[in-house]
Amino acid sequence: MEIVMPEWISADIFNWVILPLLIAIARILDVSVGTIRLIFVARGYKYLAPLLGFVEVIIWLVAIGQIMQHLDNFMCYIGYGIGFALGNYLGIILVEMMSIGTVIIRIIPKLDTDILVKQLRAANHGVTIVNAEGKNGPINILFSIVKRKDLDGALQIINTNNPNAFYTIEEVQKVKEGFFKAPQSKPFFFGGMFGPSQLRK
Repeated sequence: MEIVMPEWISADIFNWVILPLLIAIARILDVSVGTIRLIFVARGYKYLAPLLGFVEVIIWLVAIGQIMQHLDNFMCYIGYGIGFALGNYLGIILVEMMSIGTVIIRIIPKLDTDILVKQLRAANHGVTIVNAEGKNGPINILFSIVKRKDLDGALQIINTNNPNAFYTIEEVQKVKEGFFKAPQSKPFFFGGMFGPSQLRK
């Protein structure tokens, strides 16, 4: 595909400034979409991932087509590389802004767990307690599965009531049943396409 520019733009400006910029923008778009697609695949969104893959490869073909037509222009390579780098960063930022998916928090408290459990449950976070044996004797391990958009609130409760607690956070691909905090507002961006949270008491 050949890009047609207005006559008042010189060939040098087009070849060394505008074309590399357009290639960078195309790469930012396709790599951002690709990053989101990969994360969607990892989280089990099998219907959106192929659609994003289609958009990604079309944009990539446009960008690589311009590179192949201007192999002697090193600025196109610079624009291609810059777009790839920024696309990865932007894709991750967009996924974080969407706050989609579900995570499991595994908590090993340093202090008594009664208050922490009460606070988490008061905030409508389900908590499961498992008795275990640690280095210094019996301990309780707490498990809570939360929507990613509610993660910051859950961590604030943990850090406030048990500031030295050890915890890990892991992605959950699929969830069936369970107890989740009731949604306070409409999910951001793509969130509404994945169906409402299931609430079980």
